[in-house]
Amino acid sequence: MNISLENVNLKSNSGPNYFAQKLVNYLSLRGDTFSENMPYDVKLCFIESHSHRSNIPMVQRLDGIYFNANFDCDRMNSNIKRTYEMSQAVVFQTDFNKDLIFNWFGEHPNYEIIRNGFDKIMLDVFSPDLNIVKKLSNYENVWSCAASWHAFKRLEDNVNYFLQHSGPDDCLVVAGSSPDYIVDDQRVLYMGNLNTTQLLTLYKISKYFLHLAYLDHCPNVVVDAAALDCTVICSSAGGTKEIAGKNAILIQEEQWDFNFLDIKVPPKLDYNKKTNNAYDQSITMTKTAKKYHTLLKETGAMNE
Repeated sequence: MNISLENVNLKSNSGPNYFAQKLVNYLSLRGDTFSENMPYDVKLCFIESHSHRSNIPMVQRLDGIYFNANFDCDRMNSNIKRTYEMSQAVVFQTDFNKDLIFNWFGEHPNYEIIRNGFDKIMLDVFSPDLNIVKKLSNYENVWSCAASWHAFKRLEDNVNYFLQHSGPDDCLVVAGSSPDYIVDDQRVLYMGNLNTTQLLTLYKISKYFLHLAYLDHCPNVVVDAAALDCTVICSSAGGTKEIAGKNAILIQEEQWDFNFLDIKVPPKLDYNKKTNNAYDQSITMTKTAKKYHTLLKETGAMNE
């Protein structure tokens, strides 16, 4: 099966593109191709298409839409919705993702929930970054968090949870660009953007991974951290809990009703409202790619 990719940059390490790199590798292992020199059987479009029509059947992979009332969400979502309506099939990353889109765009007749998987091949063979290991070797427990930071990622809550629950010889490593909360504490280490090897090294030596983001969909950082045996601490709202692992600690908060959010910052969390995770997921890219392959093949057959 020869697959056309749209709205994908395989040279970027942003969330959707990082996942695309893994998916291309694992689909290639299954014998699928991505060649411009052969006729395409099916198109896989990430989020939105910029073509007015598609000559081949199209599968849309959705990872969220705009829902903040402070923005013109109808305009910002219009092309995503157009792509949704013209796609022969849709991939939702989580149950939360599906429920949100069904509520806003209406039900799609052909869809699959396929959660992001971890790259077991890479996790088994990567060589740890020794500089990271050395820098963190004197701490009793390493905590970590990683994101492209903005208000809904809740960096302040990550830091405050750490400060309230950590031991005196623990540290928290904050990875990612533009941290929007800086605290003057020697145990909180801001490391900025880290490459894939550095991030995997960080997760490998971390006991806890904090991801208290509000209404996140299916964050790859949580997929990787959970696969490397971090105990994930996350919000009960959104899709993160679905990929955080059975040992995750959930901080309970009110479930969103899928109406417009007229807020610039997320609600406050009560760190004492903890619960166990009902989702027991351990998803490899082998399983994830198999599901994509099946859906893409079935969708491509519509053109025959």
